[in-house]
Amino acid sequence: MIAKRLFFITAAVPILMLGLSFSSALAKPSKCEECHAKLNPGLVKDFNRGKMSKKLTCKSCHGKGHMSADDVDKVKLPTISTCKKCHNKQAKQYMSGKHALGLLPITAFPGFSHQQPQAFIDGQKGCNGCHNLGITDEHVRDNAARKYYKYGMDCQNCHTRHAFSKAEAQRPEACNSCHTGFDHAQWEMWQHSKHGAAYQTDTKAHRGPTCQDCHMEEGNHRVMTAWGFLALRLPESDKEWMGYRATILQGLGVLDKDGKPTARLEVVKAANLARLDKKSWDDERARMQKICEKCHSANFARENLKNADQMIKASDKLLAEGINIVKDLYVDGTIKKETNAASFPYPDLLTFYEVNTPIEEVLYEMFMDFRMKTYQAAFHIMPDYTTWYGLAKMKESLVEMKEMAKQMRLNAKK
Repeated sequence: MIAKRLFFITAAVPILMLGLSFSSALAKPSKCEECHAKLNPGLVKDFNRGKMSKKLTCKSCHGKGHMSADDVDKVKLPTISTCKKCHNKQAKQYMSGKHALGLLPITAFPGFSHQQPQAFIDGQKGCNGCHNLGITDEHVRDNAARKYYKYGMDCQNCHTRHAFSKAEAQRPEACNSCHTGFDHAQWEMWQHSKHGAAYQTDTKAHRGPTCQDCHMEEGNHRVMTAWGFLALRLPESDKEWMGYRATILQGLGVLDKDGKPTARLEVVKAANLARLDKKSWDDERARMQKICEKCHSANFARENLKNADQMIKASDKLLAEGINIVKDLYVDGTIKKETNAASFPYPDLLTFYEVNTPIEEVLYEMFMDFRMKTYQAAFHIMPDYTTWYGLAKMKESLVEMKEMAKQMRLNAKK
């Protein structure tokens, strides 16, 4: 009897599955899909690949305004508010973190952004390719009347549209497209570290930690670090280090020549680029310490984090020296005041590569490339990057800058 029942169940399963497949195949696609399957079939395929297609339709996110070729302008573009309707917790976490503020560092520095090709900003072919992928209901405009959307990044950056896959966003590769290359090569650092090697040799076992394990613990979408992107904090109890930091803050235009805060400090605050009180830094460090302790002893984690801090100090010493070399060229008139009128007598590091002399270009590379790699690789456990792509290049740059400054003064006397 039992054998007969088992036979019946075994035989019925393929028939049931066939019926389900047949039913799905006969399911009539929405009117939106009928049209878009011809215009952009990959988009429709992605949507139906994701879980959202089981409960939502195109209208859920895009509204009902656009239903023909004549009313395309009525289509509603999803925003973080759209996602929030279903994912309230994750949206709130995201909006409290640094990714939601990704656009501010771009729009805040008109001396840089206004000099870029229009496609660089509006067409998202430069920095805005990562810093301005999210579209929201509100937007701001810069002085050149170029359009900037309010938030730099949103859900679709990690949960690629239209599948919006959770599995994709949980993979370290989801971070790769933005966290790579010149000034933030975290992907390369992690990939070549022991953490990355352990993970990649056995992804099923998930032996080594990924970006998400350390920066999005338990699925928290906030994403924040103790040091912030600029690796700067206030106050600083180490007086020697504070001296280097003050020079860097003057080079960033956050402090004026007398060490007093400027309007740029408000931008740093708004974009949450640095920790500006002891408690906020301590809280973020304590959170990361606990994450590290999931795999390591408390002492091991503490010492490694502390040693990475010291690599920031080592890089700050070298950068401060480079800033002062260029500052002295401004002071004695070898470099004309017009190049940095807003921050005189300090060079303006936030003009990036929009400068007029080779020595300023070298300083820009020290700041945006070599210093970043020195300390970022230290925290991502990649000593090769810390040494050869970071600290060694900073020292090489200083030797070059000293020789350049000497030659520039000789040429100025001719």
